[in-house]
Amino acid sequence: MRRHIILLAFLLVSATAYSQTQKPLRIIMIGAHPDDCDLDAGGIGILLSKMGHAVKFVAVTNGDAGHQSEGGGMLAKRRFAEAKEAGKRFGVEYDVLDNHDGELLPNLNVRLQIIRKIREWGADMVIAPRPNDYHPDHRYTGILVQDAAYMVGVPNVAPDTPPLKKNPVFMYFQDNFQRPNPFRPDVVVDISAVYEQKVYALDAHVSQVYEWLPWIGGYLDQVPKGDAERKAWLAKTRAVPITPEARASLEKWYGKAYAANVKHAESFEICEYGSRPTDDDIRRLFPMLKLSN
Repeated sequence: MRRHIILLAFLLVSATAYSQTQKPLRIIMIGAHPDDCDLDAGGIGILLSKMGHAVKFVAVTNGDAGHQSEGGGMLAKRRFAEAKEAGKRFGVEYDVLDNHDGELLPNLNVRLQIIRKIREWGADMVIAPRPNDYHPDHRYTGILVQDAAYMVGVPNVAPDTPPLKKNPVFMYFQDNFQRPNPFRPDVVVDISAVYEQKVYALDAHVSQVYEWLPWIGGYLDQVPKGDAERKAWLAKTRAVPITPEARASLEKWYGKAYAANVKHAESFEICEYGSRPTDDDIRRLFPMLKLSN
């Protein structure tokens, strides 16, 4: 705990120093549903925000199918409100696009929506799902972002929004799928110091973390009733195991001694599209890595 307090203090000091010397980073994370970015990368969203950088979460669908007993416009409104509250708790901006949940297709219309979002944000880095996943909305979000990766710099595509002068670095969220190729943890970030805040932010997605996901997963009867008990249960059930490959990546970025004590982490894979980052670029885009080496 003491180490986490020290790390948070370093983050605040670093944020002040960074704001005085360099332009803040602009990071956009794009998920299929209003809770995907939160689950996969909420920790680094918090860390970046604390350091003074600008972070936006985008849900490509409105989530209007993600519940066992609610649906349509009313569910979409509920999930929009949950996403906005979660954004406040994470310290990020949160946009929800009005595409139907469960019906997403990698068409030109949605691709243009994503191109505009990336351009409007002036993104230095874009993080999205890999296009191999159990959920079609996740897969197609990955494809849509891949298809946007080059086009964000093409002036005659979506000409109503100025193109980016420099292609961002594109990254993938972590997943456990092995085919056609397993996830590769190129960058792993220690989020132990902000894990409790991540859980608090996830708690805003009541319809998902306490209702829909437990129901579709067959464990709704395990969800506690009290608020404190539910948060403790959420912290336990949403903890992501650190694989040997992720631990090795932690050692690269933080050093072996530090990495051995990391309890909670988020992992990312470098996409072949967009700008190809060097290790120095990664340390610039993930400035929290500098604090622990």
